[in-house]
Amino acid sequence: MSGTLYIVGLGPADERWLTLEAQQALGEAQDIIGYEPYVARVPLRDGQTRIASDNRVEIDRARDALERAQAGRVVAVVSGGDPGVFAMAAALFEAVDAGPAEWRALDIRVVPGVSAMQAAAARLGAPLGHDFCAISLSDNLKPWDVIEKRLEHAARGDFVIALYNPASRARPTRIADAFALLRRFLPGDTFVGLAKSVGREKEDLILTQLDSVDPALVDMSTLVVIGASGTRRIARENARDWVYTSRKAG
Repeated sequence: MSGTLYIVGLGPADERWLTLEAQQALGEAQDIIGYEPYVARVPLRDGQTRIASDNRVEIDRARDALERAQAGRVVAVVSGGDPGVFAMAAALFEAVDAGPAEWRALDIRVVPGVSAMQAAAARLGAPLGHDFCAISLSDNLKPWDVIEKRLEHAARGDFVIALYNPASRARPTRIADAFALLRRFLPGDTFVGLAKSVGREKEDLILTQLDSVDPALVDMSTLVVIGASGTRRIARENARDWVYTSRKAG
């Protein structure tokens, strides 16, 4: 008899952003599988096992989870943020699509979580209040020229843009490349928000604009928000400005 496979979003930080459904799934699971820092965030109860792995073995991790579920285990594959946003849900269904027919009969349930862009937007105010898109700057699985085309079209379409995976040790210059490209299509005073380590101890929000943003301030813990023509700042004395995108824009 096969078990159950949960694909669980842990949210961007601590348990305050963990949904009740996610808590229930984690409580039922026998095996907790995922990228090591995410697995470490899940407190273990008696009878549970942690299976941690590197960030670049998503398909192997998905196959392991599917095999365990097929063997009758209750498995939770965990992701930070929401599992369907640049995370493990797509990798797992990709493994199902290419795997044995038996995997298609498994009880697989996606448990949503608070995404990094939702958390960052909430801290800033409401920058995603009108049309927006999310683009990953990681070129591990897609060519950089594809990313460039998507950035260009998002800018020309006047979308607010949330940039995921903006910089890493292996890709330190891609965020600078992205800013340089966007300057070709957007005004220099376009709003840019750098939401760093949202919900964690070292949380920092930097409100700036496209012509003066410093790429050196961006790392993998940063969610970058690029404003649209309808994005506005509400100035406040002795407090950080609020940022929103008008619903009347466009």
